[in-house]
Amino acid sequence: MTDALQEIHDFLPCRTPQAWIDNALANQDLLLIDHAHCEKKAASTALSLMYRYVDNSDLLNKMSRLAREELRHFEQVLSIMGSRGVNYAHLSPARYAAGLRAEVRAEDPGRLVDVLIVGAIIEARSCERFAALAPFLDDKLADFYNGLLKSEARHYRDYLKLAEQANGGPVDDRLATFLAVEQTLIETPDSEFRFHSGPVPAG
Repeated sequence: MTDALQEIHDFLPCRTPQAWIDNALANQDLLLIDHAHCEKKAASTALSLMYRYVDNSDLLNKMSRLAREELRHFEQVLSIMGSRGVNYAHLSPARYAAGLRAEVRAEDPGRLVDVLIVGAIIEARSCERFAALAPFLDDKLADFYNGLLKSEARHYRDYLKLAEQANGGPVDDRLATFLAVEQTLIETPDSEFRFHSGPVPAG
């Protein structure tokens, strides 16, 4: 296990349930479609932060790089889908991101701190799920997901560092609030399978 992945496991409140991994393996086309949506949404989030906080040079630089990388990942997922005959289609969003963002404060600087914490958690969970899935996938998809681990781990660290800068210090209390919500979203049953869903019961 790499140091970066160990850091992610230490950060997150729980591991992905085996039931979700089983869901993913049984729904690999849907997994890829939602993965593509996630990469596009991640780029959009980074760009929206750049538009809103134009006076934060560190944020501008980190989010610009992040948006480029997420769009590149989006293109790579589309390419894999194309090679497998999987059509990119609209999907209803998972409850995950909305559940986390429900706790975001309305006014700055608290709003920025919280949005950045949410970004860190989403990137960390994505990294953890790529690593959890890779051993069960075909070689091409496993290599792709393993290749994403480094960038996703860096994105998590970038978001967390920016949150601490925006807060003027540690964000432990807010982080604990969001991680508790995240654990519930990851561990409780979900109605639809998505990349960031909880486990979907059979039947």
